[in-house]
Amino acid sequence: MQAINEIESFVVTFVVKNLGLATEYSEYVYMLIALSIILSLGWVANFLVKRFIIGVLRTLAIRTKTKTAEYLLEESFFLRLSHLAPAFIISSLSYLIFSGYPVLGGLIEVLVNLYLVGIALWVFDALIDTFYKLYEESSFSTKIPLRGICQAVKILVNGTGIIFILSILLDKSPLYFFSGLGALTAVLLLVFKDVILGLVAGIQLTANNMVRKGDWVEMPKYGADGDVIDVALTTVKIQNWDKTITTIPAHALVSDAFKNWRGMSESGGRRIKRSIRLDLSSVRFLKETEIAELERIDLLKKYFSGKRADIGEKGLKVEQHGLAAPLLNGRNLTNSGTFRAYCVEYLKVHPAIHQKGMTFLIRQLAPGEKGLPIEIYVFVNDIRWVQYEAIQSDIFDHLLASLPIFGLRAFQFPCESSITSVTAES
Repeated sequence: MQAINEIESFVVTFVVKNLGLATEYSEYVYMLIALSIILSLGWVANFLVKRFIIGVLRTLAIRTKTKTAEYLLEESFFLRLSHLAPAFIISSLSYLIFSGYPVLGGLIEVLVNLYLVGIALWVFDALIDTFYKLYEESSFSTKIPLRGICQAVKILVNGTGIIFILSILLDKSPLYFFSGLGALTAVLLLVFKDVILGLVAGIQLTANNMVRKGDWVEMPKYGADGDVIDVALTTVKIQNWDKTITTIPAHALVSDAFKNWRGMSESGGRRIKRSIRLDLSSVRFLKETEIAELERIDLLKKYFSGKRADIGEKGLKVEQHGLAAPLLNGRNLTNSGTFRAYCVEYLKVHPAIHQKGMTFLIRQLAPGEKGLPIEIYVFVNDIRWVQYEAIQSDIFDHLLASLPIFGLRAFQFPCESSITSVTAES
């Protein structure tokens, strides 16, 4: 400290004698010269740290070839950290040199503290981004998305940083501002209502694992039907199948209903629920000759033998009536029931259909103005969209083409060609 005072006296005396300035003005010259020297030393410290220390750290990070080092370099973590060097140099020298000038010393201290808070926030943001990138590389990222939570942490940290900046500028304790937030709660809730709703909803979506990146989500209210490509703090982005992108507020996914197909993907089975509508006028009993013809189908041999045994157990003489009793004097087989049995046997041996652990149902629904529905309710073991559609199409191509063999017709409304053919016949 004595050396600093001697240097100050020398500079003041030199200025007064050689430049002819008054003593009070010579002090300003001294402060200007000292401040220039301090800033120059701060710049030199910044240059040396970036040129040598950061260069060595960058080289070591590249040689380690780890994801952590790679992402720290991408986020400029070391570069941001290097800005602390000039701040410490300027703060330390100012405390020594300007100890006799409380106004200038206090101003420099305030500026340095503001600078340090800004750098701390900048460095912390880099750490959060690095952590998020590392998490995205892990297997847990597909189960629990943390993008929204990381953004919430950023908002919390930066909000705290703003309070510290205000406390430095106004020379108040940070507790003073934290206590004042309670009185402004109602105003903050009103002004930042959408942000707060999105923040809470984003945390709910993540905590409850309702939506995550890669899910197939369907939300007709917003015209969304596609894959989730981003789960942010306040919004969820969905790329529709036509390659358009729909952005939905996070709180809408909590308050409104939507369909998530993740369960289907994880189960390994994709449902087929489609009906073949039979023309009611084509439904009838089978004749013995037709039964004999249908018994030649391999998939129906077991079905017919079971029916014969069942009728025999009931006491009806098979040799008297067979499976086609005259005038309803016994049990009769219908072409629609036999076709339904064929659907069951056909799908039981189909390699692409789940046989166990998932619903396997072929049922007849109530007849209506569009005919008699025979519903196929089964699960395909390939959940990929293109392959699923191909399997489903092949199954119904086969079943629809099989209808004439059973004496059945598919229902369809009259069209121009059918009307023309009927007119020509008449």
